[in-house]
Amino acid sequence: MTDGQKRSQIKPGQKVSIVLKKDQKNGNLTDGIVKSLLTKSSSHPHGIKVRLENGLVGRVKIIHG
Repeated sequence: MTDGQKRSQIKPGQKVSIVLKKDQKNGNLTDGIVKSLLTKSSSHPHGIKVRLENGLVGRVKIIHG
């Protein structure tokens, strides 16, 4: 498992845990499969923003496997 701060480590189809905008204060994580990457820069200190296959959008905190 790695954190989600580098864009190069995240690919569509990967299982990740993201933090949704509404959960940023409490830190609740949501698991899902990456559909697309929304952050254009190569890295981001709070995690790369992605859209999951179920349509949810958030910043990657954990990359599984």
